[in-house]
Amino acid sequence: MSEGKVHLAVGNGIASVVFDRPEARNAMTWAMYNELAAACTAIAGEASVRVATFRGAGGTFVAGTDIAQFTSFAGAEDGIAYERRMEAVIAAVEELPVPTVAVVEGAAMGGGLAIATVCDLRIARTDAVFGVPIARTVGNCLSVANTARIVAAFGAARAKRLLLLADAIAAEEALACGFLAKVVAAEALEEAVSAISRQLASNAPITMRIAKESIRRLIAAGLTDGDDLVRVAYGSQDFQSGVQAFLAKRRPAWTGR
Repeated sequence: MSEGKVHLAVGNGIASVVFDRPEARNAMTWAMYNELAAACTAIAGEASVRVATFRGAGGTFVAGTDIAQFTSFAGAEDGIAYERRMEAVIAAVEELPVPTVAVVEGAAMGGGLAIATVCDLRIARTDAVFGVPIARTVGNCLSVANTARIVAAFGAARAKRLLLLADAIAAEEALACGFLAKVVAAEALEEAVSAISRQLASNAPITMRIAKESIRRLIAAGLTDGDDLVRVAYGSQDFQSGVQAFLAKRRPAWTGR
């Protein structure tokens, strides 16, 4: 299976980022995360860009991080390094100086949900679903920063459904709770993306940049250190066995150790 690619195209003031690994539902590899970070650097440095869109190839947004990459993890400190690496990439998307739009088709799970959440606006196709299924799949955890983002986007009650029950939230519910700006049928998606991009591109760039940064600071204010929590999850036997069970396509046997 390929390492995948993250493509960036810029034209008419719009930067388009595409996650391209459809054979794996665009599950993100280290190489793809690196390319996403590079795309963000390029967007931030291009004065002509007024809007950036993020979407997946092949009818799926991003199914999460490729779990096969976790097989090299030996203990808690690998989890700390991973979460810090992910935070740097997620923050690069969040801190872009232009409005960002996630265009969600199919699944936005785990790391894919984190990417969609840090975008400023989200448009989804009617078949879109959102979730963080790690409580029933791998047994790792989110960083405190990503948990705060999900609570801010969905509310505490839905965040607990996502993280404790490992529920998936469908597009209509995500629209009703304000997570999505719009839900459209497949045939109307391109026009909806074009319309919102044109609207954003016509607004005052400095006003929008300040609004974005003000909201980001409000969400980030008061964040506590969560490394102790990350160490518990990534240093556990459950995480090691969860990765192996996921790759073997069998149900994990949780022990709480």
